[in-house]
Amino acid sequence: MDDNTLALARAIGERVRHERQVRRWTLDDLAESTGVSRRALVNVEQGAANPSVATLLRISDALGVGLPTLVEPPDVGEPTQVTVTRKGGGAVLWTSEAGGRGELVAGTSPPDVVELWEWTLGVGDRYSSDAHAPGTRELVQVMQGRLTIEAGGQTVSLIAGDAASFPGDVPHSYANEHGRPARFVMSVFEPGVGTAGSRPGGDR
Repeated sequence: MDDNTLALARAIGERVRHERQVRRWTLDDLAESTGVSRRALVNVEQGAANPSVATLLRISDALGVGLPTLVEPPDVGEPTQVTVTRKGGGAVLWTSEAGGRGELVAGTSPPDVVELWEWTLGVGDRYSSDAHAPGTRELVQVMQGRLTIEAGGQTVSLIAGDAASFPGDVPHSYANEHGRPARFVMSVFEPGVGTAGSRPGGDR
């Protein structure tokens, strides 16, 4: 991992450990709630792993904090009315060998979590996602290149300026099947985070 990735991994690890300890959960409790192995969770908390977005979503949903909160340092000071993320200062949670990257640039706190992402897909890149929590919606606008979205058994192709909305609680994917990088912005709305009584052995 490079220095930025290592710093992010450590910040995520500190946040996961903090949120787990606030709830007086053991690592086994968190493993049970997330379906992520205890060994993998140890690596996350130690900042020794670069977890996938899917893993981070399982952890943030189980803790009821939302993904934007999970990728913040545990001690960010007093909340303010306006939170600014400077260019290049978001959490880069996905990269590819073709130069792709997914950067979470802004987000809100539970219960109704909104995430704002900036994505680049290199030539031939594909990002596939499992279904998110029930009620999740995603909105995308293409800024450069072409983007193919598959969701709910439907495939659409978008060019620069096009936008689409679709359910995020079904398996979905984004692909760049064309000869130049594709860049798009994405918003994810996940309602009711942390309101389902998430707990070890619970139903969430």
